[in-house]
Amino acid sequence: MSLRGSRSVAVALITFATFIDIVAYSVAVPVLPDLSHRLGASPTTIGLLFASFGVTLLTVSIPMGAVSDRMGRKAPLVGGMLALAAATLLFAYSEGLPWLFAARLVQGAADAVTWVVGFALIADRYGPDERGRMSGIVMSGTSAAVMIGPTIGGWLYEAGGIRAPFLTVAGLAALGAAGFLWLDIPSPRAETEPVPIGVVLRSPPVAVCTLAVIAASATMSMLEPVLPLFLAATLGIGPARIGLLFGSGALASFILHPIYGRLTDRWGGRRLMTIGLLLVACALPLLSVTWSYPWTMAFFVLNTMAMALVITPSLTYMAEAVSISGAGSFGVGYGLYNMAWGAGLLGGPALSGFLYERMGFAPLTLMWAPMLVVVTWLLARVQFTVR
Repeated sequence: MSLRGSRSVAVALITFATFIDIVAYSVAVPVLPDLSHRLGASPTTIGLLFASFGVTLLTVSIPMGAVSDRMGRKAPLVGGMLALAAATLLFAYSEGLPWLFAARLVQGAADAVTWVVGFALIADRYGPDERGRMSGIVMSGTSAAVMIGPTIGGWLYEAGGIRAPFLTVAGLAALGAAGFLWLDIPSPRAETEPVPIGVVLRSPPVAVCTLAVIAASATMSMLEPVLPLFLAATLGIGPARIGLLFGSGALASFILHPIYGRLTDRWGGRRLMTIGLLLVACALPLLSVTWSYPWTMAFFVLNTMAMALVITPSLTYMAEAVSISGAGSFGVGYGLYNMAWGAGLLGGPALSGFLYERMGFAPLTLMWAPMLVVVTWLLARVQFTVR
């Protein structure tokens, strides 16, 4: 088989695309507040600017998955990378807040296309016994992007000015578009069939997988606003060590995603998801009883390790759940997955901030853990024709 038609090259390009997508998202963290401030934005406006990413992420995911099921994966993947390049160029040359909001909205849409269609392509090209390993490779790349993205953004900002981070990402995104344009991508089976969105949405395994993804995403993101507040108040831990804490979690994920992917191929996605959710439910409250920074680091890494045992298997389980529904419409399935992830990212921090202010961190974690147990129970009870 030629390089253009190689499945491994396809996975490498998807990993590169998701890596660039996360870098594009994270380089904005140290840059956008300063850029917005220069344009006269208030803190509320800056918050809305960051949140606008989720609007298009949620609204574009399922439609683009359905489109890719009908017309094939190549055009959406090329278009997603070009949209990401356009968004970062808009960031670089924006001279007013409306242009920044437009760039952020386009960035959210590009994120949806890259993730949804990329994982649908993996499901097209790999069978159930190989998808876990491939998903683990992609997720390992995104963990690396989480670790280095803000650093790259800050360094390029200092070295080349406010436009340098965005121009760099735009160039890499254009390179990704060229790669997908060159790649030989077979048409999915659903191209010749109606895309059964309703069938996918009504499937119990798909519904339960979606619920588990929302729970995992919300649990990951709920710690981001409240854990630093709790650690600063109880242990006096400052921003530098907080950053090291979250970086250690990203490093653990980077190492474990490929390992968990191989285990998923051997034992099945649903089984590992149930184990992972139960481990998160047990490990989460440990953060509230920490008594030193080293133990905080240990408890946080333990939580991250357990969460990775949910995330990588869930990517494989979604493809299995869609297959068992009789649809074979992987684009729609991963569109729903992406929507669920986005919903968790929006709801988790908002809910944890509200509850932390009213009850504190320990009661918050003790209340959150049973919710994960309920989701685990539902996942265990879903029909056993899917592993």
